[in-house]
Amino acid sequence: MTAAPTTEDPATGRRPGLLARVAAWTMNHKRIVLGGWLVALVIAMAASHRVGSHFVNNLSLGGTDSQRAVDLLKRDFPARSGDLDQIVVHTDQGSVRDSAVRARLQPVLARVARLPHVSAVQSPYGAAGARAVSADGHTAFATITFDDGPERLPKGAVDRVISVARSARSPGLQIELGGRAIEEAHRPSLGAATAIGLVAAIVVLLITFGSVLAAGLPIITALLGLGTALGLIGLLSRAIDTPDFSTQLAALLGLGVGIDYSLFIVTRFRENLRAGNEMQASIAAAMDTAGRAVLFAGITVIIALLGMLVLGIGLLDAAALASALSVALTMLAALTMMPVLLSRFGERIGRRAPASRRGARQAPWPRWAALVSRHPWISLVTGLAIMLVLAAPALSLRLGQSDAGNDPASLTSRRAYDLLADGFGKGFNGPLQIVAQLPHAGDGPALAQISSAVSKTSGVESVSAPTLSPSGTTAVYQAFPRTSPQSKATTELVNRLRHHRLPPVAHTTGARLLVGGSTATGIDFAHVISHKLAFFIAAVIILAGLLLVMVFRSVVIPVQAAVMNLLSVGASLGVVVAVFQHGWLGGLFNVKAGPIEAFIPVFVFAIVFGLSMDYEVFLISRIHEAWLSRRDPTGAMVEGVGSTGRVVTAAATIMVCVFISFVLGDQRVVKLFGLSLATAVFLDAFVVRSLLLPSVLTLLGRRTWALPDALERRLPHLAIDPALRGAAAPLMPEPALEDAG
Repeated sequence: MTAAPTTEDPATGRRPGLLARVAAWTMNHKRIVLGGWLVALVIAMAASHRVGSHFVNNLSLGGTDSQRAVDLLKRDFPARSGDLDQIVVHTDQGSVRDSAVRARLQPVLARVARLPHVSAVQSPYGAAGARAVSADGHTAFATITFDDGPERLPKGAVDRVISVARSARSPGLQIELGGRAIEEAHRPSLGAATAIGLVAAIVVLLITFGSVLAAGLPIITALLGLGTALGLIGLLSRAIDTPDFSTQLAALLGLGVGIDYSLFIVTRFRENLRAGNEMQASIAAAMDTAGRAVLFAGITVIIALLGMLVLGIGLLDAAALASALSVALTMLAALTMMPVLLSRFGERIGRRAPASRRGARQAPWPRWAALVSRHPWISLVTGLAIMLVLAAPALSLRLGQSDAGNDPASLTSRRAYDLLADGFGKGFNGPLQIVAQLPHAGDGPALAQISSAVSKTSGVESVSAPTLSPSGTTAVYQAFPRTSPQSKATTELVNRLRHHRLPPVAHTTGARLLVGGSTATGIDFAHVISHKLAFFIAAVIILAGLLLVMVFRSVVIPVQAAVMNLLSVGASLGVVVAVFQHGWLGGLFNVKAGPIEAFIPVFVFAIVFGLSMDYEVFLISRIHEAWLSRRDPTGAMVEGVGSTGRVVTAAATIMVCVFISFVLGDQRVVKLFGLSLATAVFLDAFVVRSLLLPSVLTLLGRRTWALPDALERRLPHLAIDPALRGAAAPLMPEPALEDAG
């Protein structure tokens, strides 16, 4: 097959742009392009398998009390620096102190103590475990001290502890395990949800295109890019600490945007072909328009993801890099493989549909856009009312870390949580570590004063005796709150200890006092996120806004994009706060009220901002083309929304199906993640793009495309359509619109 000409494009009468020339090259070198992707896929996957991935959930929070406590324990008291978990024993009849129970349990605890990564096991039958038996004698717990934090322990080592401990079970003896390391070992996978989402995507593509072949091309390109990315992410995990959920997040995003990008290109190609253009001209024109929109949309998604780097949290940095890599490769696959596939199968997937069927598919969106243009104020007020009402609960957002009391009852961590809460009180599920660096080895008066101050603090149920390091200069207490780890009262207790109770004691004793442990780490994580969230959002909006100004030569477009994206995210957070924090409709979703996981707003903003920019760039690029061709702002809006409404809502529906499938699971965090993203994408496509954006553009008219002369002279041109590159329209009085109600 002959390549598309490089001097003049028959479809447009102009010299083709860069992406059209790239398309021509790929069509002339089909075997090289296809072979290159297959080789890259095989090498990346094989290298990752050969070297082996090494995922580590390293939640390091420099500058926080909890991290300083960890660092101090690692230096002076390595045996106590790891995670503390519990083996919970319960009998329905008799007492856990009975000789038969003791004889069965003690050998098992001894075996657990000898397992890899276990520093010590404190038995409820020893002197130090006297407080580890409930008042009724039916419940007791042994404390396991691991040699590292829960995020760094190998899953196999934790699974072995669970297996050995539960070998002591008998018909009258229940054994369960709880603690952060146990919960980490049972972290939910998004694999099943991603598979469901892929099936849903195929169904939506079939409905959109009405062709198995046309629906298959976006899937093929997405999987090529995604598979290569996942192999490289495995290699990345050997170089930097990469959390294990990075692959799941990257797969989710890569699948979604990869399908969307190819969907945009295929849709534009079919439009060109059905308009009477030749095959190669149709491909070149699609790449010069939709392909450019994909390029700029992909860059915006990557900017949104890499914006997480400003938070300075290693756990999120690696996840952001992995996700950005996935988006970059699926975008590259769409831009290089799609011309190859279209040149081979374009005639079959681009066949003209019957006029009646084609009209039935396309007519609703132009009619809807025209209706909005006639009633822009009604549309604007309606859209704003929907978004603001849904966003209202977000004003009471409380970031935190939900505890094992929200786990499914099928997990041992949930059953252990319930047994401890019933036998000892909810606070036993989240003990605080009070770490003291003493001025003198074995300073008895200081130890007594610290213990007294902590035990007399409001909200503390009890305090353990101090355990001294081998040098005697560091002591560790366990302080048990009266409330559960996720409770707001527990957060207030940690703040009370740090800011009011312990500083005077530190001053009089000369000791350095820190509040650490898993519960305190979760509180510090939420605090760090909440204080940096506004800076993160501002950085992403400013960078993406500059890109949009350069592309569309408009100040209005980036401003409305930022405002409407914030409305989508705000409404999404409002919905999840209502359901997951306040418990409204909690029974419907099978969840209990609790805090919103601190990472949710970060990921929701980054992902939704990226996806909404996909729809924004694709939709606005069509409106911009029509505006520069016709200079009729209302007509341009109607034409742009009418021609892209179906594909934008189809792309959004794919993502909604992927995300909503998470809600079908039984893990609270996965449900929260899925519902927040599904809500945000749905509102962005069906309220923002269908109501708010058309009404705002109608009301602003020509002012939408105004750019101050100073910016016009200084900013480079990055037009989506190279034929339409030029200065922004001058700001002129807008003619009266007879149909603008």
